[in-house]
Amino acid sequence: MTLLTLGAALVYTLRTLTQSPQPAETIQLTPQHILEVHNVITKPVQYRGKTALEVRDAVPQLPDATTRLVLIKDVTFRNGTIDLYLTGDTAADAPATYRGFVGVAFHIGTDRSRFECIYLRPKNGRSPDPVQKTHATQYTSQPDFPWNKLRADTPGKYESSVDIMPGEWIHVRIQVSGKRAALFVNDSKEPTLLINDRLGTLDEGPIALWVGPGTIANFADLKVATQN
Repeated sequence: MTLLTLGAALVYTLRTLTQSPQPAETIQLTPQHILEVHNVITKPVQYRGKTALEVRDAVPQLPDATTRLVLIKDVTFRNGTIDLYLTGDTAADAPATYRGFVGVAFHIGTDRSRFECIYLRPKNGRSPDPVQKTHATQYTSQPDFPWNKLRADTPGKYESSVDIMPGEWIHVRIQVSGKRAALFVNDSKEPTLLINDRLGTLDEGPIALWVGPGTIANFADLKVATQN
Protein backbone atom coordinates (compact mmCIF):
# COMPACT_ATOMS: atom_id res chain seq x y z
CA MET A 1 0.00 0.00 0.00
CA THR A 2 1.40 3.40 -0.98
CA LEU A 3 1.61 6.29 1.45
CA LEU A 4 -1.12 8.07 -0.50
CA THR A 5 -3.44 5.06 -0.31
CA LEU A 6 -2.67 4.58 3.37
CA GLY A 7 -3.40 8.24 4.06
CA ALA A 8 -6.69 8.05 2.19
CA ALA A 9 -7.67 4.94 4.13
CA LEU A 10 -6.90 6.67 7.42
CA VAL A 11 -8.96 9.73 6.44
CA TYR A 12 -11.83 7.43 5.42
CA THR A 13 -11.63 5.58 8.74
CA LEU A 14 -11.77 8.74 10.83
CA ARG A 15 -14.49 10.26 8.66
CA THR A 16 -16.61 7.11 8.99
CA LEU A 17 -16.20 7.09 12.76
CA THR A 18 -17.07 10.74 13.12
CA GLN A 19 -20.19 10.76 10.93
CA SER A 20 -23.30 11.94 12.78
CA PRO A 21 -25.76 9.08 13.42
CA GLN A 22 -29.48 9.51 14.04
CA PRO A 23 -30.51 11.92 16.82
CA ALA A 24 -29.48 10.56 20.20
CA GLU A 25 -32.00 9.19 22.65
CA THR A 26 -31.41 10.31 26.23
CA ILE A 27 -31.83 7.43 28.68
CA GLN A 28 -32.47 8.12 32.33
CA LEU A 29 -30.30 5.88 34.48
CA THR A 30 -33.00 4.93 36.95
CA PRO A 31 -34.15 1.48 38.14
CA GLN A 32 -37.05 1.36 35.66
CA HIS A 33 -34.59 1.68 32.77
CA ILE A 34 -32.45 -1.26 33.91
CA LEU A 35 -33.04 -4.58 32.16
CA GLU A 36 -30.69 -6.81 34.17
CA VAL A 37 -28.00 -6.54 36.83
CA HIS A 38 -25.11 -9.00 37.03
CA ASN A 39 -22.76 -9.15 40.03
CA VAL A 40 -23.11 -5.48 40.97
CA ILE A 41 -25.16 -3.33 43.35
CA THR A 42 -26.83 -0.20 41.99
CA LYS A 43 -28.55 2.82 43.51
CA PRO A 44 -29.57 6.31 42.36
CA VAL A 45 -27.32 9.05 43.78
CA GLN A 46 -26.40 12.70 43.48
CA TYR A 47 -22.69 12.79 42.76
CA ARG A 48 -20.64 15.93 42.10
CA GLY A 49 -23.51 17.89 40.60
CA LYS A 50 -25.12 15.13 38.55
CA THR A 51 -28.06 12.79 39.02
CA ALA A 52 -26.34 9.46 38.59
CA LEU A 53 -26.49 5.71 39.01
CA GLU A 54 -23.89 4.32 41.40
CA VAL A 55 -22.60 0.86 40.46
CA ARG A 56 -20.51 -1.17 42.91
CA ASP A 57 -18.79 -4.49 42.38
CA ALA A 58 -20.73 -7.04 44.46
CA VAL A 59 -18.33 -9.98 44.03
CA PRO A 60 -14.79 -8.66 44.67
CA GLN A 61 -13.67 -12.16 45.60
CA LEU A 62 -14.40 -13.46 42.10
CA PRO A 63 -11.98 -13.32 39.14
CA ASP A 64 -11.33 -10.32 36.94
CA ALA A 65 -13.21 -12.00 34.07
CA THR A 66 -16.46 -12.28 36.03
CA THR A 67 -19.26 -10.45 34.21
CA ARG A 68 -20.25 -7.26 36.06
CA LEU A 69 -22.95 -5.56 34.01
CA VAL A 70 -25.97 -3.28 34.23
CA LEU A 71 -27.94 -3.88 31.04
CA ILE A 72 -30.02 -0.99 29.74
CA LYS A 73 -33.64 -1.71 28.82
CA ASP A 74 -35.03 -1.28 25.28
CA VAL A 75 -31.68 -0.61 23.55
CA THR A 76 -30.45 -2.75 20.67
CA PHE A 77 -27.17 -1.39 19.36
CA ARG A 78 -25.35 -2.19 16.13
CA ASN A 79 -23.60 0.94 14.85
CA GLY A 80 -23.74 4.43 16.25
CA THR A 81 -22.67 6.42 19.29
CA ILE A 82 -22.82 5.82 23.04
CA ASP A 83 -22.27 9.04 24.97
CA LEU A 84 -22.18 9.41 28.76
CA TYR A 85 -20.36 10.67 31.83
CA LEU A 86 -18.74 8.23 34.25
CA THR A 87 -16.42 8.02 37.22
CA GLY A 88 -14.36 5.13 38.50
CA ASP A 89 -12.58 4.52 41.78
CA THR A 90 -11.71 1.61 44.04
CA ALA A 91 -13.43 0.44 47.21
CA ALA A 92 -11.59 1.10 50.46
CA ASP A 93 -10.75 -2.60 50.85
CA ALA A 94 -9.76 -3.21 47.22
CA PRO A 95 -6.24 -4.45 46.47
CA ALA A 96 -3.75 -1.72 45.59
CA THR A 97 -3.38 -3.17 42.09
CA TYR A 98 -7.00 -2.40 41.20
CA ARG A 99 -7.46 0.71 39.06
CA GLY A 100 -11.16 1.71 39.24
CA PHE A 101 -12.12 -0.10 36.03
CA VAL A 102 -15.21 1.48 34.42
CA GLY A 103 -16.72 1.54 30.95
CA VAL A 104 -19.38 0.36 28.52
CA ALA A 105 -20.15 -3.08 27.10
CA PHE A 106 -21.94 -3.52 23.78
CA HIS A 107 -23.03 -6.25 21.34
CA ILE A 108 -23.88 -8.43 24.35
CA GLY A 109 -24.84 -12.06 23.69
CA THR A 110 -27.93 -13.80 25.01
CA ASP A 111 -26.01 -15.62 27.75
CA ARG A 112 -24.29 -12.30 28.75
CA SER A 113 -20.83 -13.88 28.69
CA ARG A 114 -19.99 -12.66 25.19
CA PHE A 115 -19.60 -8.92 24.58
CA GLU A 116 -17.19 -6.19 23.59
CA CYS A 117 -16.10 -3.56 26.07
CA ILE A 118 -14.27 -0.26 26.07
CA TYR A 119 -13.25 0.88 29.51
CA LEU A 120 -10.98 3.18 31.51
CA ARG A 121 -8.54 2.68 34.36
CA PRO A 122 -8.78 6.11 36.06
CA LYS A 123 -5.99 5.37 38.54
CA ASN A 124 -3.59 4.91 35.63
CA GLY A 125 -4.32 8.31 34.08
CA ARG A 126 -1.71 10.16 36.11
CA SER A 127 0.34 7.26 37.37
CA PRO A 128 4.00 8.07 38.10
CA ASP A 129 4.85 4.84 36.27
CA PRO A 130 5.18 5.75 32.55
CA VAL A 131 4.28 2.23 31.44
CA GLN A 132 1.20 2.12 33.63
CA LYS A 133 0.04 5.44 32.16
CA THR A 134 -0.18 3.79 28.73
CA HIS A 135 -2.78 1.41 30.17
CA ALA A 136 -5.42 4.06 30.97
CA THR A 137 -7.88 2.88 28.28
CA GLN A 138 -8.71 -0.62 27.11
CA TYR A 139 -10.69 -2.51 24.46
CA THR A 140 -11.59 -6.17 25.04
CA SER A 141 -13.81 -8.80 23.47
CA GLN A 142 -15.02 -11.31 26.02
CA PRO A 143 -14.49 -14.15 26.54
CA ASP A 144 -11.96 -14.81 23.76
CA PHE A 145 -9.82 -11.68 23.97
CA PRO A 146 -9.46 -10.46 27.57
CA TRP A 147 -7.10 -7.60 28.34
CA ASN A 148 -4.18 -9.80 29.43
CA LYS A 149 -4.24 -11.84 26.21
CA LEU A 150 -4.39 -8.70 24.06
CA ARG A 151 -1.56 -7.07 26.00
CA ALA A 152 0.62 -10.17 25.67
CA ASP A 153 -0.12 -10.81 21.98
CA THR A 154 -0.36 -7.24 20.65
CA PRO A 155 1.23 -4.84 23.19
CA GLY A 156 -0.20 -1.33 23.03
CA LYS A 157 -2.65 -2.00 20.18
CA TYR A 158 -5.81 -2.08 22.26
CA GLU A 159 -4.77 0.35 25.04
CA SER A 160 -3.75 3.99 25.27
CA SER A 161 -2.92 6.78 27.68
CA VAL A 162 -5.30 9.61 28.63
CA ASP A 163 -5.32 12.27 31.33
CA ILE A 164 -8.06 11.14 33.74
CA MET A 165 -8.38 10.85 37.51
CA PRO A 166 -10.27 8.52 39.87
CA GLY A 167 -13.56 9.78 41.27
CA GLU A 168 -13.86 12.64 38.78
CA TRP A 169 -16.44 12.91 36.01
CA ILE A 170 -15.11 11.80 32.62
CA HIS A 171 -17.00 12.41 29.39
CA VAL A 172 -16.88 9.32 27.20
CA ARG A 173 -18.09 8.91 23.63
CA ILE A 174 -17.84 5.53 21.90
CA GLN A 175 -18.49 5.30 18.16
CA VAL A 176 -18.95 1.99 16.38
CA SER A 177 -19.08 1.60 12.60
CA GLY A 178 -18.75 -1.87 11.13
CA LYS A 179 -15.53 -3.41 12.35
CA ARG A 180 -14.23 -0.08 13.60
CA ALA A 181 -14.67 1.55 16.99
CA ALA A 182 -13.32 4.74 18.52
CA LEU A 183 -13.19 6.14 22.02
CA PHE A 184 -13.24 9.91 22.58
CA VAL A 185 -12.53 11.17 26.11
CA ASN A 186 -13.41 14.59 27.55
CA ASP A 187 -14.51 16.11 24.23
CA SER A 188 -11.26 15.33 22.41
CA LYS A 189 -11.54 15.95 18.68
CA GLU A 190 -9.32 12.96 17.92
CA PRO A 191 -9.86 9.38 19.12
CA THR A 192 -8.13 8.50 22.38
CA LEU A 193 -8.32 4.84 21.35
CA LEU A 194 -8.92 3.68 17.77
CA ILE A 195 -9.87 0.08 16.94
CA ASN A 196 -9.84 -0.85 13.26
CA ASP A 197 -10.46 -4.58 13.71
CA ARG A 198 -13.13 -5.25 16.31
CA LEU A 199 -12.70 -8.77 17.60
CA GLY A 200 -16.26 -9.60 18.62
CA THR A 201 -18.29 -12.26 16.82
CA LEU A 202 -21.61 -10.44 17.36
CA ASP A 203 -22.57 -7.31 15.45
CA GLU A 204 -25.68 -6.34 17.40
CA GLY A 205 -27.08 -6.57 20.91
CA PRO A 206 -27.84 -4.75 24.15
CA ILE A 207 -25.51 -2.29 25.83
CA ALA A 208 -24.52 -2.20 29.48
CA LEU A 209 -22.69 -0.17 32.06
CA TRP A 210 -19.59 -2.17 32.97
CA VAL A 211 -17.30 -2.22 36.01
CA GLY A 212 -14.34 -4.33 36.97
CA PRO A 213 -13.31 -5.90 40.27
CA GLY A 214 -13.17 -3.71 43.36
CA THR A 215 -14.75 -0.75 41.57
CA ILE A 216 -17.16 1.94 42.72
CA ALA A 217 -18.48 3.83 39.68
CA ASN A 218 -21.05 6.46 38.77
CA PHE A 219 -22.81 6.88 35.43
CA ALA A 220 -24.88 9.83 34.19
CA ASP A 221 -26.36 11.52 31.10
CA LEU A 222 -26.45 8.43 28.89
CA LYS A 223 -27.30 9.13 25.24
CA VAL A 224 -27.46 6.48 22.52
CA ALA A 225 -27.69 7.22 18.80
CA THR A 226 -28.00 4.29 16.42
CA GLN A 227 -27.34 3.98 12.70
CA ASN A 228 -27.42 1.14 10.19
